[in-house]
Amino acid sequence: MIEDPQFRPIDRFDLLDLETVRLILRGGSVVDWYRLNFENRTDVDEFFLANEFRFDDPADRSRAQRIQADSVGYLRRNFRFPIPRPVENSSVEDLVLLASSRGHRQLCACTILKVMHIIHHLEGRELLFVLPLSDQELFHHVEEKVYRVVGGMLAKELPLVEFLGGRKNKDSLYTKLLSKRSSTAAQIYDKLRFRLVTPTRDDLMPVLRYLTRTLFPFNYCVPGESTNSLLPFRHYGESHAPLRALLPGLQMELDLEEQEGIGDNPFSARDFRVVHFVVDMPVRLPADVIAAAPPAAWNLGRVGFVQCEFQLVDRESEAANEAGESSHAAYKERQASAVVRRLTQGLRDGEPRRSRKLS
Repeated sequence: MIEDPQFRPIDRFDLLDLETVRLILRGGSVVDWYRLNFENRTDVDEFFLANEFRFDDPADRSRAQRIQADSVGYLRRNFRFPIPRPVENSSVEDLVLLASSRGHRQLCACTILKVMHIIHHLEGRELLFVLPLSDQELFHHVEEKVYRVVGGMLAKELPLVEFLGGRKNKDSLYTKLLSKRSSTAAQIYDKLRFRLVTPTRDDLMPVLRYLTRTLFPFNYCVPGESTNSLLPFRHYGESHAPLRALLPGLQMELDLEEQEGIGDNPFSARDFRVVHFVVDMPVRLPADVIAAAPPAAWNLGRVGFVQCEFQLVDRESEAANEAGESSHAAYKERQASAVVRRLTQGLRDGEPRRSRKLS
């Protein structure tokens, strides 16, 4: 394996690494955090690059400062939130480090960053509405980004033995919408989906952490859309000494995952094992696209968001998933039966089976 400073095995994890991985495994929201755990400027710079902010570009610096000012204005207008001037006037990088410290300034910095996260996300979504870009063009930009990062992982011989990516075809999308009564077209997250297979289960956390540093930022994990049936967080952390030493520093109770249960697909077999999550991938749009944008887009930056599904699994679990009732063929058969039943009989046979919760 070629040395890559952005890749860390679990024996080199710090608290930020563990908090980051935990957030994605459980499908949490960064807005529910009350502190950050960045230890140095290098980590902060990597975080903003993952968010597609490049502060050597004056336009990106100006946009970040404007979002920060809008966040402060929102907090003062609506909540009369007391923000010290040194915090208000900090650079966004220093704001992240302040949010990782202690005291009143830490609380203020963390609060400002949460609102900035929302403002940037909303404006990135709005940007896509006003640009003359098709889904296919957007998907192409996402795929270029993913293939570049994963291709680099393979070239560096990082622990990755298989990678599959692609777009779900229209028949599959129709079937998915017909199979679940609660689904609408706006809730289809896996039009773009990517699957990564690692050599061992102990490679999953390091690979996931690496992806948050190089491909998608942890703060745009889609809440409530994760399934983790491979790495039971508390048990896994307590059984690995380097992680066990970090557990007391976590900002949420250790048994949170056990309280919440594991979200599951109703058509998946009970012994199907996977780490599945959805991210709103920040995509930096080409300069020529932004140059051709209408006036309504001029204030919205050049970063849009595209939702993608990721699956991570280790090689042994992948082999087990392809056997018997856990196989993809068996999954598709169960899904197809549900569609036929719904189309021909409606609710005469009763409600479709709801998503199973495991504790």
